[in-house]
Amino acid sequence: MLVHPQFNPIAFSVGPVSVRWYGLMYVLGFIAFITLGKLRVRRGLSNGITARDVDDMILYGVLGVILGGRLGYVLFYKLDYYMAHPAEIFQVWMGGMSFHGGFIGVMVAIALFCWRRKLRWISTMDFIAPMCPLGLMFGRIGNFINGELPGRPTDLPWGMWFPQADREPLARHPSQLYEASLEGLTLFIILWWYSSKPRPPGAVSGAFLLGYGCFRFLVEFTRQPDDFLGLLAMGLSMGQWLSLPMILAGIAMIAWAYRVNAAKAP
Repeated sequence: MLVHPQFNPIAFSVGPVSVRWYGLMYVLGFIAFITLGKLRVRRGLSNGITARDVDDMILYGVLGVILGGRLGYVLFYKLDYYMAHPAEIFQVWMGGMSFHGGFIGVMVAIALFCWRRKLRWISTMDFIAPMCPLGLMFGRIGNFINGELPGRPTDLPWGMWFPQADREPLARHPSQLYEASLEGLTLFIILWWYSSKPRPPGAVSGAFLLGYGCFRFLVEFTRQPDDFLGLLAMGLSMGQWLSLPMILAGIAMIAWAYRVNAAKAP
């Protein structure tokens, strides 16, 4: 059995200001987004988006991730609690973010960005999709550094004891690393390759939805359900139930994209 390294959650301090690893992972994710976005612009894969648009887009994305992620956590995971303690909704520093809520938040924020810049929303989402998985990877690495969101108990040789979760030694799946590898690095490689050639509008976004939904659904079998929720209907976790609509929407978008493209072909 492996033991979690017990990293110091604070990466470094400058006077009274402490910079935490988790926040640093968010910064790395945004840097990766800007770098990859400008690379796609130079390669002519921008769908009319300029390098300046990429710089401005990141602000909308940050707001969408933070506001959507927090509201998604409140609505999807602990609605009853926050209805009783509404002031805590704004205490983001106490933890509690939802990927699915953040995803919805980003879609809304980018819709506003496209409206202001007179860009086509679906084409812009196709441009954004390949740059997102690396940010997800960094986020899951941040979870691992903090020793949070550990997996279910396992007897596999790479099972890991997370003292933050269990006082007594108990081997658990390092599910944060599974997610970083699948939802992050693997999905990035797939989408970067798939989007390297012209695809029908909506196809790349659909591939992101399908890929993330499938990978998240599978990893959830190794991830410990939230104590306050447990497993829901059919023995599935909340993460799995939220991923199923993404899978279905991804399949539908890809089918729609190619059908519309075929109908337009001479």
